[in-house]
Amino acid sequence: MVITVFRSRLRRDHAHEFQLLADRMLALAQAMPGFISYKSFLAEDGERCSVIEFESHEHLRAWREHPDHRTAQALGRERFYAEYSLYVAEPEREAHFSHAKGAV
Repeated sequence: MVITVFRSRLRRDHAHEFQLLADRMLALAQAMPGFISYKSFLAEDGERCSVIEFESHEHLRAWREHPDHRTAQALGRERFYAEYSLYVAEPEREAHFSHAKGAV
């Protein structure tokens, strides 16, 4: 599994346009081979954090290079983001717990 952590701050303008594009990109990502999950969080100070999981670096690379995603990346830099940071990693260790199932 490959995990991407995308931390960002949006500019104040174009919020509606950004959301439409973000929704379209999420639907496209979810349809990509190897997609596992996506979650997004908004902090009180306005920072956004998205966590995206793909099965492999190859699957993530295919998503990164998808023509529609490349266009959205460029629009993000031109119109939507005040700043962002991107981190890609493979888990060194995993642990899971579910009260109903116990530790795994």
